[in-house]
Amino acid sequence: MCLEGNIRLKDKVALVTGSARGIGREIALLFAKEGAHIVIWDVNPEAASQTQKDIEALGVKAMSAKVDVTNARQVEEEINKILDKFQKLDILVNNAGITKDGLLLRMPEADWDAVINVNLKGTFNCTKVASKAMLKQKSGKMVNIASIIGIIGNAGQANYSASKAGIIALTKTTAKELASRGICVNAVAPGFIQTEMTAKLPQEIQEKMLAQIPLGRFGKPEDVARLCLFLASSEADYITGQTIIIDGGMVMT
Repeated sequence: MCLEGNIRLKDKVALVTGSARGIGREIALLFAKEGAHIVIWDVNPEAASQTQKDIEALGVKAMSAKVDVTNARQVEEEINKILDKFQKLDILVNNAGITKDGLLLRMPEADWDAVINVNLKGTFNCTKVASKAMLKQKSGKMVNIASIIGIIGNAGQANYSASKAGIIALTKTTAKELASRGICVNAVAPGFIQTEMTAKLPQEIQEKMLAQIPLGRFGKPEDVARLCLFLASSEADYITGQTIIIDGGMVMT
């Protein structure tokens, strides 16, 4: 398939973490359809390889790697590989994330650490290294995947809500630090999105959450992907430091 017409990310290089499946995969595919060359990072190398093939079939370049975003040294090494191949990095989407739910009083310290390390420290590691390349370019877009749970909290998700609230705060600080070099940093806060992660929730919980959504449906990964595309494109050049909620009206601030 050859790309034609007016595409918004033509020849941009985009790194999407946690992009072998789910929301990350949809973001990567949509960016590719808009002309971007894609780097897929995930802890599942087989799924990442398949996503790479699907993206290359769209007529753009792609590379994939098994990357643990909690490992700062590995993050730096892999971003250097991106720069060696493409000579630039235009877009970073910090999407990698996990959940290990449980009530605070019963939550093992290991579960707290794991979620904070992947979700928040992982975002920090990738942002820190990617920002070096973008500062030299004096341009770049970063989109951090947060969550409405980082805004409103949720029983049984102390670790997850803290990590996502941290991402929102990190987004604001990073936006202020990098704005003078033309780098925009924003966060997206999805509500209930239909993914493998949310599909594991009990049916009664899903029904309870659906009743709180004014639009009357759960979100789809492509809904989130379209918002990320906007923020990564030149159409959002005057938007930075923002957290945009995408939840069908579930949370109105």
